[in-house]
Amino acid sequence: MPRSGSLSATKQALSVGDVARRSGVAVSTLHFYETKGLIQSWRNAGNQRRYTRDVLRRVAVIKIAQRTGVPLTEIREALAALPDSRTPTAADWRRLSQRWRVALDTRIAHLTQLRDQLDGCIGCGCLSLSQCPLRNPGDVLGGDGEGAQRLER
Repeated sequence: MPRSGSLSATKQALSVGDVARRSGVAVSTLHFYETKGLIQSWRNAGNQRRYTRDVLRRVAVIKIAQRTGVPLTEIREALAALPDSRTPTAADWRRLSQRWRVALDTRIAHLTQLRDQLDGCIGCGCLSLSQCPLRNPGDVLGGDGEGAQRLER
């Protein structure tokens, strides 16, 4: 957050509408990100939200991480690890993306396995009891709840 009396900070400040237009994110999403601690704003003398310009890069990082399936809690932790809540640099992005790469690779492997098994299995509520690798004889997993219990383990 810039110093309240700083003229250059005031000139650099972006309104919530400016950030929404430039980032392609809805105003409501920006408010949501703020409540989750992903971005920060301050209020000017007219009680309007203002953001520093670095929020644009932070929003871009958030959007990319979300598209790869990284939970918001992990995104917040990663961004909080940056000194002084600053804009992520190229080196920061390499560290963040490496951190998320392993989880993404694991998800891809699970999805590939699921895709390859789809023609013989529909997620146990199974139609192929003789071939299903997730076979559930006697519906013993029914007591564990609804859905494909073994797929998520």
